[in-house]
Amino acid sequence: RAVAVLAGHAWHPGVIGIVAGRIKEKTNRPSLVIALDEAGIGKGSGRSIPGVDLGAAIIAAKDAGLLVAGGGHAMAAGLTINADLLDRFAEFLEDRLAAPVAAASGAARLLVDALVAPRGLTPDLVERMEAAGPYGMGWPAPRLATGPVRIVRCDVVGTTHVRAIAAGDDGASFKAMAFRSVDTSLGQALLGAPRDRRFWLAGRVKIDNWNGNHATEMHVDDLAPVEF
Repeated sequence: RAVAVLAGHAWHPGVIGIVAGRIKEKTNRPSLVIALDEAGIGKGSGRSIPGVDLGAAIIAAKDAGLLVAGGGHAMAAGLTINADLLDRFAEFLEDRLAAPVAAASGAARLLVDALVAPRGLTPDLVERMEAAGPYGMGWPAPRLATGPVRIVRCDVVGTTHVRAIAAGDDGASFKAMAFRSVDTSLGQALLGAPRDRRFWLAGRVKIDNWNGNHATEMHVDDLAPVEF
């Protein structure tokens, strides 16, 4: 389906929004996660992608009699539903949002706020950007692009995360993390990056204080080879 609708018993309502966001990130499509109680009433939370107004679709489903309650905005929504209407609700979303999801997916772009040389990725820069927060829905943290860099070391952390050391042409190096990416094209590209190949990296930068360290690391969203 264009919109992922997942429902189950014994799911804690307090985490369904986080799970919906993770599914949305992994599949790049709007996602709804619904926790059903013993009476067959579901509490749901949804997250959308740019260009697809999930909140308006949820309100329309409520107006059509498919939901007990529902509302939200373009990027996030909540709902209450009777379990026996789940299939009809999923079909309603499919009919309404399949075309917008296809259009949004076909025009997907990763937007960045600034291009910064590797040597410019300093703790001071991170702290100044953090001072402009807090960040969240509707006010995302700045995403930076940096490069050219070479991936001089890369390994798997735990079972799902990829960790790399990137070295810039300007002599600076930094840690890069791609979370939950081992089985994705991004993780595989990092793990298989030739040591003589140069890349641009894009993501959000954080302070790494592990073991008393105070250095900048990038949480990578994407990479692209340098073509010149």
